[in-house]
Amino acid sequence: MISPPPPPSSPEPAASAAASASGPASASGRGARRALGVALTAGALGAAAVLVAAGQVWSEGTAVLAQGEVPVRAEGSEVTGLPSALALVGLAALVAVFAVRRAGRTLVAALLALCGAGTAVAALLGAGDRSALEAEAARASGLTRGTVEAVSFGVWPYVAALGGVLLLAAGLLALRHGRRWPAMSGRHERAGGARAGAARRTAPDPDRPEELWRALDRGEDPTTGSGGNRP
Repeated sequence: MISPPPPPSSPEPAASAAASASGPASASGRGARRALGVALTAGALGAAAVLVAAGQVWSEGTAVLAQGEVPVRAEGSEVTGLPSALALVGLAALVAVFAVRRAGRTLVAALLALCGAGTAVAALLGAGDRSALEAEAARASGLTRGTVEAVSFGVWPYVAALGGVLLLAAGLLALRHGRRWPAMSGRHERAGGARAGAARRTAPDPDRPEELWRALDRGEDPTTGSGGNRP
């Protein structure tokens, strides 16, 4: 007795297996894109915050002179120039992350994180610094050192420190997800150039006069398809 053929296997298990395999990959891709947007936003805002804070008044006081009292103030760039310098380096590193790949991207991301950490530390150290005010008092009095009283400190050092933390976060995100981020490449431009070159090298069909005329208008030899300037 001939046994009946086995029923065809259902494609549902294979489809479900493919869907389950592609699920983590798609979720990982979405996470990398989300991290990319957060890193760009955090890095740009952090650098901007540091640069803006460096131009603001960090401390104020009153210089005691023989002629009386003179108000003095010190901006962030006068207290310390390190936060703004590190912020500029971090901003350049944020852009450079997309220009390199593999180990180079890891190194640049680490540089970005270090710039953020250094910016935050330098800003916090400058939050209670009186040396810039004393230097201003010395210039006002003409002495080597001035006396400053009624010293007050503003919030801008902490704004700069927050900007450093944002740069640090951008660097950590680049270290964690940077290997899945896109990179600047000339591949499409090279491919387009190759296609254009191939089109120029293709000889026009001699049975189609319009192609011969178009080749002559482009300055090409219609017999070979090679470009060249007409005499």
